[in-house]
Amino acid sequence: MVKKYWVFAGLPILLLGLAGMIKNTSDEFSLKKSDWNIGVALYSFNRFPFATTLEKAETAGVKYVEGFDFHKLGGDFGDKTMTDLSPSDAGTVKKLLKKNGLKMKSMYVGKAQNEADWRKAFVLAKALKIQYLVTEPKREHWDMVDQLAGEFKIKIALHQHSKEAGSIYWHPDSVLSAIKNHPNFGACGDLGHWTRSGLNPIESLKKLEGHLISLHLKDLDGNKQTAKDVMVGEGVIDFEAVVKELDRQGFDGEVYVECEHKMEDNLEDVTHAVSYFGNLSP
Repeated sequence: MVKKYWVFAGLPILLLGLAGMIKNTSDEFSLKKSDWNIGVALYSFNRFPFATTLEKAETAGVKYVEGFDFHKLGGDFGDKTMTDLSPSDAGTVKKLLKKNGLKMKSMYVGKAQNEADWRKAFVLAKALKIQYLVTEPKREHWDMVDQLAGEFKIKIALHQHSKEAGSIYWHPDSVLSAIKNHPNFGACGDLGHWTRSGLNPIESLKKLEGHLISLHLKDLDGNKQTAKDVMVGEGVIDFEAVVKELDRQGFDGEVYVECEHKMEDNLEDVTHAVSYFGNLSP
């Protein structure tokens, strides 16, 4: 009886110990480095040839890059911009990406002015195996662009430049208006441009819940039109709150660092942003 009693009496103690171990494991898990899909918008390095931008992105420690169609590629590409690439050029781009261990899932399209331009952009995107185009189409192009997106099976992430820049997409409500009845449209949120437009980034994220495809990451020294870009974490944006909201939404898209200051020598700032955001936990 004594042996049975102690076995039974010790069971709660054993279970309490196991519970403590489980709790500790859970706490450690919740505090681990967040596994965000962090990338670099190559516009951050727009002063440099394409091959050099990839080397910089690789040095910053990211997996993803976002190209832009007006990038003067230089090097073996000569005077060509991204939008001028031929099928064989696209093959060279993919080889350079592979060499640097990078994936280009998205490309910013800013030069398309008509249906022919848009189709050309989608053809290039397909050749590069791009999954979505980050862009700001004119209202009169919404139906056409949505149709092309469906045809090529490449999504559209509506980018949100600031109110100051004259973007029709500066407010999340305008993005939601464009998304309505356009099943291939989603959103590319921009923390910095929201802040520059006087919007609250967290509330903007909440408004676009379920539609966010990607996010541009930057920080500003104020929430006004004249605000300047600063190193991420040193400005006014509450990144811990951003991370908590993204985690609440179950966001699994790409977060692209877009550094728009010290353009001739900003690799240190880009690398800092990648590390800073990557180590935030929800």
